[in-house]
Amino acid sequence: MTRLFNDPGAFAAEMLNGFATAQQHRLRQVSGGVIRRGQTPPGRVAVVIGGGSGHYPAFGGLVGPGLAHGAAMGNLFASPSARQVHSVAASADNGGGVLLCYGNYAGDVLHFGLAEQRLIGDGIGCRTVVVTDDVSSAEPSDVDRRRGVAGDLVVFKAAAAAAEEGYGLDEVARVAAHANARTRSFGVAFGGCTLPGADQPLFTVGDGKMAVGMGIHGEPGIDEQEVPTADGLAELFVQKVLAEVPEGVGQVAGSRVAVLLNGLGSVKYEELFVVYRRVAELLAEAGLVVVEPEVGELVTSFDMAGASLTLCWLDDELERFWRAPADSPAYRKLPAAEDGPESAQAALELEEIPRASAESRAAAVRVLAALETVKSTVDDNAAELGRIDAVAGDGDHGIGMQRGAEAAVLAAREAAAGGAGAGTLLGRAADEWADQAGGTSGALWGAALRALGAEFGDDSALSAQSIAAGVRAAKDAVIRLGQAQLGDKTLVDALVPFADELERALAAGSSLTTASGLAATAAQQAAEATASLRPQLGRARPLAERSLGTPDPGAVSLALIVRSVQAELSAGAGA
Repeated sequence: MTRLFNDPGAFAAEMLNGFATAQQHRLRQVSGGVIRRGQTPPGRVAVVIGGGSGHYPAFGGLVGPGLAHGAAMGNLFASPSARQVHSVAASADNGGGVLLCYGNYAGDVLHFGLAEQRLIGDGIGCRTVVVTDDVSSAEPSDVDRRRGVAGDLVVFKAAAAAAEEGYGLDEVARVAAHANARTRSFGVAFGGCTLPGADQPLFTVGDGKMAVGMGIHGEPGIDEQEVPTADGLAELFVQKVLAEVPEGVGQVAGSRVAVLLNGLGSVKYEELFVVYRRVAELLAEAGLVVVEPEVGELVTSFDMAGASLTLCWLDDELERFWRAPADSPAYRKLPAAEDGPESAQAALELEEIPRASAESRAAAVRVLAALETVKSTVDDNAAELGRIDAVAGDGDHGIGMQRGAEAAVLAAREAAAGGAGAGTLLGRAADEWADQAGGTSGALWGAALRALGAEFGDDSALSAQSIAAGVRAAKDAVIRLGQAQLGDKTLVDALVPFADELERALAAGSSLTTASGLAATAAQQAAEATASLRPQLGRARPLAERSLGTPDPGAVSLALIVRSVQAELSAGAGA
């Protein structure tokens, strides 16, 4: 919900003033909206867009070179008045006439229509193109009644790029209408938006449900469905949009399309990227060629939780305009970067697996089995590790360990299939663990596995001595990288007792099986003892008192892991 406002009735006016002040190096505030600052060549068509406020970046954020010349901005979800539209358009006019472009909503049609009449009466040439991209708002036979949603951006940009190229008013209007005819959008919402001063959202959706086919003014949608996975939403989007290929496009396969995956206000960019990953796959499977896609907040609905997919089927002219540069407060497009030269031989060498002895390849199979066991152990305990971490941290330790272990296993399987020795296999697993787990624990586990692999090498079988040396090297690498000491309440508090007890027991003549069991017990006891410690490093340090009574998640996860793998390593060493 909206939290920062003064008088709700003054919100839109204060927002416009603040926006124009923040962008005063780019824009100039006029009555009813904003226009570009600086000179536009005389005789150039001015593209003026607009609608209600609450849709940022639309509409003011889309004013600038390569995009609109001005934006008329009404109250929240309410059309600007005819006087406001006329004021913005007259201020933006450069002597080449004005194209008015906006979404197809009753209030906008009335007020922009009246403004058009006034502009023509003033001797200013004026044309109008209304955006109608929302496939859920009317049947194909009734396309003129459809709403304009995120397809606004495609149409605005095409018209503005045509104006930048010096097209006349009629031709700019033709390009905008052509772009609109080839643009289709479909959206969903997981919850409605709440306007400043309101106690409730404009609509609600049941738990686990989403509204399907909603608009951008709080319209609740034409249906409700269960919330799918990210891939499931991508499949719904693509299915709905591809169900209606514009007339004149011909077969879908081989078509070039501009693609917008639009967040409606409170869906995070990271979520959108997950959805887009599958959207791109599905479009490729359909034979479509995606041209410079856009993923992000483009046309929003205040704080609505939702997203939409837009496709515009391009021809040569529209593709040129879609690729054309633009520079506005909220939308910029630069010429696509050229790929730099690459060395195929260098890339090949990176993937090459070093030769290994038969003994080391056999050891690698045992190490892979140990990593598989690590993954199972982490999966079984991820929720509890997250709970422990949440006491004084951010609660992501279990998830991070899962990501790291899974990535390590996948890399290890690939290395084993390629005939890698134990050292190479662990090195590749280490890199993937560090890459995918991220954070402190990812770096530390990556360093530990890499140090272990360096001791194992690719020439020899596993032995009690090589395992002990590897554990010692892993301990040293973790301490060197993390700068933690015993008592700091980190995984070092479990790792040091494990390494020390393993060496002591082996030196006393114990078998590897016995020694690793004793070492695992020492690690477990040490991990449990961290409950009485206050963290001295990391994110938990500011909440040190809160963590008293709870063991360190890194120490706990290490103790669980070394217990789970002792049998695998012992079997691999023949002890």
